[in-house]
Amino acid sequence: MKQRPLSTPSTQASVSRPPKELFLIEMDQVVPWKGLLALIEPYT
Repeated sequence: MKQRPLSTPSTQASVSRPPKELFLIEMDQVVPWKGLLALIEPYT
């Protein structure tokens, strides 16, 4: 019998993440970072 790796999708889903990390993941999905950076870049 082969041993399964510890980081299977089923074990990754069961690991709870801190609220701060969940917030940052959600912000990465919602905020159009590339567009915002393109607007700011000429002034940096």
